[in-house]
Amino acid sequence: MSKKLIVAEKPSVARDIARVLGVNGRGQGCLIGAEYIVTWAVGHLVSLCEPGETDERWVKWRMADLPMLPKVIPLKVLPNTEDQFAVIRELMLDRQVDSLICATDSAREGELIFRYIYQKVGCEKPVERLWISSMTDAAIRQGFEQLKPAAYYDALYESARCRSEADWLVGMNASRAFSLAYNAHLSVGRVQTPTLNLIVKRDLEIERFVPTDYWEIRANFGDYEGVWENPETKDTRCMDEARAEAVRAEAAGQEGRVVESKAERKKVAPPQLFDLTSLQQEANKKLGYSADKTLKLAQSLYETHKLITYPRTDSRYLPDDMKPKIAATLKKLPPAYADFVNDPRLNWKLSGKRFYDNSKISDHHAIVPTDKTADSSKLTRDEALLFDMIARRLIAAHYPHYEYEAAKVVTQVGQHRFRSNGAMPLAEGWRALYRSDKPDEKEPPLPKLAVGDVRRVQKAAVKKCQTKPPVPHTDASILNLMENAGRDIEDEALREQMKSSGLGTPATRAATIERLIEVGYARRKGKTIVSTEKGRRLIAVVPEQIASAVTTGKWEKFLSDMAGQRDEAARAAKSERFMDGIRRFSVFLVDAAKHGPAVTFPEEKPAQKRAAKKPAAAKGAPKAPRRRAAKGKASE
Repeated sequence: MSKKLIVAEKPSVARDIARVLGVNGRGQGCLIGAEYIVTWAVGHLVSLCEPGETDERWVKWRMADLPMLPKVIPLKVLPNTEDQFAVIRELMLDRQVDSLICATDSAREGELIFRYIYQKVGCEKPVERLWISSMTDAAIRQGFEQLKPAAYYDALYESARCRSEADWLVGMNASRAFSLAYNAHLSVGRVQTPTLNLIVKRDLEIERFVPTDYWEIRANFGDYEGVWENPETKDTRCMDEARAEAVRAEAAGQEGRVVESKAERKKVAPPQLFDLTSLQQEANKKLGYSADKTLKLAQSLYETHKLITYPRTDSRYLPDDMKPKIAATLKKLPPAYADFVNDPRLNWKLSGKRFYDNSKISDHHAIVPTDKTADSSKLTRDEALLFDMIARRLIAAHYPHYEYEAAKVVTQVGQHRFRSNGAMPLAEGWRALYRSDKPDEKEPPLPKLAVGDVRRVQKAAVKKCQTKPPVPHTDASILNLMENAGRDIEDEALREQMKSSGLGTPATRAATIERLIEVGYARRKGKTIVSTEKGRRLIAVVPEQIASAVTTGKWEKFLSDMAGQRDEAARAAKSERFMDGIRRFSVFLVDAAKHGPAVTFPEEKPAQKRAAKKPAAAKGAPKAPRRRAAKGKASE
């Protein structure tokens, strides 16, 4: 009897699929049933060959052999997982297997994992694709009812292949060229280098910052306080201490009259649902988790506990057809959330484009809990805290707006104006879910004041202040800049083009940050991330094009557009155009390394040298170079 072979990305996922399908028999590296055989990869089993495995000339590191521009980059089986590859190969070629089902992660990288294995095996059997957004039993069953031909995802694969080969060409050529030119192990990549540039720029801004003194003049009117308004700048800073003291003396004990009094009722909508990047940012700010830790916790909640939907998503919206499922999910949340779910303020008929919008969903929707009731005793403390963050965000979406009254008063004292702002909560709304958080409004409520009301200045005081430097980067701020790469550029047309692009993808940004730390370009300093001397010198020698978030953002946008291109001919043309551009860019980088500025890199410690022999930079970056005399050495 013929069987279908299901290839999952990880053993745990394979076991879940097998259990749902009733596949119980155990085989070598697989599970066997009457209709299905379920096997698994262990992440990537196949990758692009190293340069020396592609061409003998590239075994040794020589500048004369650069750039390396193979027409085809062959695939190889990774040695650490070659046993499992052999299992999959035998199953794919087995006569009793007449077709396959790709069940790797429903994303660009998951598609690449399966296609590389399929190609390396040389299999030509028909393939269907399982595409699911949660690992609950119901979602798996539904996914198998809605299998699509693999060809439907050819565009996604083509985007993944181009990403992989672009990383190879840029990373291998740039890393070798700059390592040889500067006699140091330098890892250069199309995502990590512009990310490093963001960190270096911020650190230099902080170091070069020169604080400026200024003074604030405050007047106490008894039941409220006002701060002096500078008539020239309309802000509250006085740049001259003598003038500040003069204003204080002129206002002290004098009568003030209210000349402006406005009160406006304002509404704040519930926060949007989480995509991976916003979840990582929130977890970093509130829980102190690194981006990498949040991703691992989210993956565990998704894969092991089946409590949340697919986490590696870039969407913050849900499809319209999920409304009944979301209602069921709310009802199945743990008892700890019962008071919130049963609160009469909760709107069970939530609608509107803020949360449900089919046009804002590509591969996966926002991260929300599944309809499986969580057992907190089976979660680690960190997992429970992250799940709580996701669950509260979904409940909050169904609550009314937070409402408050914003008041603004201007009190005239002689020729001086004193500004007062206040906020008075009116309707708690969705903030009922976040009572332990500090409120955003820092101004205390103001008394009811009308134009013409008179108050005497009870006390006037001058406070010396200083302008503050930019704050060092954290995981959250780096993720924000990576996601919004290029949004601050002045060219309006280019800025519009960059709206849907960024540095890397939600699934890879955490790894990029950790990679910068691993190769010694950045380090953690408390809750912040700062650049090292090695990282700063690298940015000093690489050309702006590889350090620019705009360059990489445009590439990422091109890859994203390619993934949505259904027309085969148009897709092939896009792919060829993209790779031609990458090859030209690789030539440019090698030339830039040969003619770069004279910079000496700090001597690495032996432990660093050993660590540097691991694959570096972009995908499959090179091993450490042979040591040779540096070109143009000079002190910085």
